[in-house]
Amino acid sequence: MMNRRWWSRLQALLRREMLHLATVNRSDRRWQMPFCAALASGLPLLVGVYFDRLDYGLVSSLGGLVFLYSPNTALSHRMVALMACAFGMSACYALGVMSHFFPLLLVPVLGFIAILVSMVCRFYVVGPPGSLFFVMAASIGAYSPIDVMQVPLHVGLFTMGCLLACLIAFFYGVYILRLQAPQPAAPLPPASFDFVVFDSIVIGLAVAVSLAVAQALQLERAYWVPVSCLAVMQGASLRAVWNKQLHRIVGTAVGLLLTWALLALPLDKWSVSLLMMALTFVVETLVVRHYGLAVVFITPLTIFLAEAARLGQGAPAGMLQARLFDIVLGSVIGLLGGICLHSPRFRNALGPRIRRLFSARLLP
Repeated sequence: MMNRRWWSRLQALLRREMLHLATVNRSDRRWQMPFCAALASGLPLLVGVYFDRLDYGLVSSLGGLVFLYSPNTALSHRMVALMACAFGMSACYALGVMSHFFPLLLVPVLGFIAILVSMVCRFYVVGPPGSLFFVMAASIGAYSPIDVMQVPLHVGLFTMGCLLACLIAFFYGVYILRLQAPQPAAPLPPASFDFVVFDSIVIGLAVAVSLAVAQALQLERAYWVPVSCLAVMQGASLRAVWNKQLHRIVGTAVGLLLTWALLALPLDKWSVSLLMMALTFVVETLVVRHYGLAVVFITPLTIFLAEAARLGQGAPAGMLQARLFDIVLGSVIGLLGGICLHSPRFRNALGPRIRRLFSARLLP
């Protein structure tokens, strides 16, 4: 009798989990937005291939991701918000690149960036993807194999990618506002210490811990660990964190199979660039509908974004296994951080101590 009751409870739990994982959300996103996002990140790649410098195109393409921060507001507000995000992403990338030359500072610098960016995004209510791409830019920059004299060049290339994305966003805004009315710019809600400061500190510490663990394990390119940790912790509730963790792990596993199939194709620099543009279009079409399905295509896109300049220099199987381990490790640490973040006992124990560290009032 007890075994039958236990089995029925397990079946009900599995059905609830499958329902959460299989839910597809409705979206009113028009196809023009994914198309312009693909242009913002793809045109720098095509320019880089034309001049036989795909590595330069990849840096600018990373800056083109700022297009995704374009809000659905009036054009004046849209461009101001987007240019502010472009400046922030360029600053994060610059700090990440400079920290590359001081390995002992990688963990504290990335943790500081995650804390500061999370505070700013929460205070100004920056929508998805939130602080993710800021930290991602800093992480990839920190592991870029460049010398000191190339720092201004790479920061300039990244900034040029941001500027191109802002230009595309301007023309996209002019066009799309003829088809649909802009959303009003919502007034900033009262900023609470717990939401802006406490949560950001916990998120930043979890990101720093994930990178420290990755370095302790001597992972070759550890930037996917903190990025995966942050992506999972961005869930608005513990249920959302759990769902994101499952979506990211399962979606990554399937996405690595897709990546392996794509790497088996006879790809050249032109076809890689066009493939990345197609993947960007698919990702931005799916991500608002089903995160796990989008991760299937995010996985090859991010691998190409970070590794395209080095493709063909080693066995792809080893690289794919390393990426799976990185993302699983980061997702598990992100889940643990999310449990702490949404635990009332943890907040009550640590919150007053963090408050005492801030003698001056940072928030109204």
